[in-house]
Amino acid sequence: MILLFTATFTILALSSLDQVESSAYDKIVTHSRIRAKNEGPNVCALQQVMGTKKKYFSTCRNWYNKSICGGNTISIKGTVHQKMSYHLLNSVQCSEAIMAGSIYGTLEGSNIEIGCDGESLTVNGIKMVLKKDIVTSNGVIHLIDQVLMPDSAKQVMELIGKSQSVFSDMVSELGLSAAMQPETEYTILAPLNGAFSDEVMSMDQRLLKIILENHIVKLKVSLSDLYSGQLLETLGGKLLRVFIYRTAVCIENACMVRGSREGSNGVLHLMRSLIQPSETTIYELLLKDGRFKIFLSLMESAGLTDLLKQEGSYTLFAPVDAAFGTLTEEDITLLKSDINVLRVILLYHFSNGVFINGGLEGGVTNLLKTIQGHNLQVLSVNNSIHVNSVEVPDFDLMASNGVVHVVKTILYPQDLPVGREDILILLRRLIKYMQLKVQQNTHHI
Repeated sequence: MILLFTATFTILALSSLDQVESSAYDKIVTHSRIRAKNEGPNVCALQQVMGTKKKYFSTCRNWYNKSICGGNTISIKGTVHQKMSYHLLNSVQCSEAIMAGSIYGTLEGSNIEIGCDGESLTVNGIKMVLKKDIVTSNGVIHLIDQVLMPDSAKQVMELIGKSQSVFSDMVSELGLSAAMQPETEYTILAPLNGAFSDEVMSMDQRLLKIILENHIVKLKVSLSDLYSGQLLETLGGKLLRVFIYRTAVCIENACMVRGSREGSNGVLHLMRSLIQPSETTIYELLLKDGRFKIFLSLMESAGLTDLLKQEGSYTLFAPVDAAFGTLTEEDITLLKSDINVLRVILLYHFSNGVFINGGLEGGVTNLLKTIQGHNLQVLSVNNSIHVNSVEVPDFDLMASNGVVHVVKTILYPQDLPVGREDILILLRRLIKYMQLKVQQNTHHI
């Protein structure tokens, strides 16, 4: 069946301009503005720069010579029947002005991708345009050979695209499709294909099924429904935490990418990585890991172990045993003898709130206020974290009461309240050791 693909308004669609061409383009636009004042909105101009092969489209207000795609037109607003509204863009798009991967809004309210593949126009990535640039009095028509279905008419599983095809295939293979019936509302948190490493794909299928179940939420939850601190129940019965940051929306350790789509019975959100919910506390995580024996011992001596076990939302930069350098058992005992100093040091490693790598604003210094009171300076660049200029080699270890980032040196505030000379000497030695480690790491980088 041949259908009409119509547009009723005008949009600017320009290729990038170099400096030489920009002046010629500016002259065209200026001239068009003068001619456009009384001509109405439903026209676009294709204009060629004299002496070149370059052609430019002006916006509706930059009308010139009453032409759409090189054909004559007049400015008349048309009316559209509701059932044809997904096939109409709210802008005029001539074939020569369309750039690959361009997204345009339809009168129905959804978005549609109009692109080009060589000399052919594509709709949602498919070559279905039979004839293009049919000029009418109030727009332009492109003939297509398929019915376009808006997202609102599709089931959620039908919204999954090529970039999530591995997830879709695994859902089918592991028998999870049966849980997502047309009459059931749900939300899919679909990881991109790159999240499925060889290690993940080699897992036991029972474990894989559990992981995928935690990417299917029982309710229909759109982007506007999400809020920080929200709990989402999954098909597997787990509760996922939602974290809303300044520049990211994250669920547990995984953050969303652009491209959420809403279907007839649910919503599809795209995730950068696999979601890893945790039921263990920070204390249990550190104890099981085995790299934090000295830190746990100091926390116990300071009376702070409950902080690792209690409910809440904390970010901990946890120093491994190697962070304590050349300190002997006698040195550790001496450090434990002044609880006030010990608490200041330890609490400087904690911040209220869960801050994962994907939630940090990239390329800028993020200031995290610690429980001790001073700020940590956290920088996230190229999928790595630095805190107070110290590299964080292992991060986003999720716990039920927070997140743990691993550091190889002790973090310390600048104004430690030390009154005893022996402890001050010990801390200076430890700080000097840490500074040397930082210099070595910086030189190595």
